[in-house]
Amino acid sequence: MRKFLFPLLFLIACSPKITDLSNLSANEIIKTDKEMSEMASKIGFNQALLNYADDNVIKPRENQISIFGKKNLSDFWKDKPGPKTLSWVPNKAEASRSGDIGYTFGYYTFKTPDSTFYGNYYTIWKKQSDGKWKFVLDGGNATPKP
Repeated sequence: MRKFLFPLLFLIACSPKITDLSNLSANEIIKTDKEMSEMASKIGFNQALLNYADDNVIKPRENQISIFGKKNLSDFWKDKPGPKTLSWVPNKAEASRSGDIGYTFGYYTFKTPDSTFYGNYYTIWKKQSDGKWKFVLDGGNATPKP
């Protein structure tokens, strides 16, 4: 038994320590999500989302087939910048220990000339090779006024 104990302890001692990047990454994701909302108020919802979309994005749609891929999403939204009166605020974010994937959950407000709509949203984010965050899945649902 002793014969195996030293090699086992040696292997454990030499294993690389995995740094927990979850808190740092969650904060980066929240910052990115807020930046995307600010951009939407300037250039429109659709164009802002395209700026932050991963090439393999999935965009679910109510009562319709989801759109797969940034190119297809761009083609679908061609010449439609989207509303500038849709804003959102992340309420919660979590990320993996490795810091390469995470999500935000929050609340949105959509204002029209005669009404205001409210809802929840979720966005799943993936860290890119250049260190920027892009979303791979985004969706939400309407809710009553908070």
